[in-house]
Amino acid sequence: MPLEGEHEKDYGGETADGPVCVHDLDEGKIKSGREIFEGGVQFFLGLGGERALAERLTRKNMKSLAYWQKHPFAELEGPLATDDEFVVAMSKM
Repeated sequence: MPLEGEHEKDYGGETADGPVCVHDLDEGKIKSGREIFEGGVQFFLGLGGERALAERLTRKNMKSLAYWQKHPFAELEGPLATDDEFVVAMSKM
C-alpha cells in the first residue's frame, strides 16, 4: 500500500531503494515479489471485484513504489488499473 495517510503506520523500514511496508517483510527480510503481489491481489479482492481488476490494481500500486521500480519481476508485467479504478478502490479502504 502507499505509505501515506492511515497507512503511515504500515511503514516497515527503509531500504536503499525506498521505504518498505511492514506487510512486505518476513522476519525482517523482504518477501519475494510474487508473494507480495499475491498478497496485494488478495487485499484488493477483499474490497470486492474480480481477480483481473485486483491484479491491475496491485500492479499499479507496486509499480508506483521506488523499491519495485528497481526490482521488477514477471507479475508486474501486464495491464495496470486506470487512475479512476485506483481511486475507487482506495476509497473503499
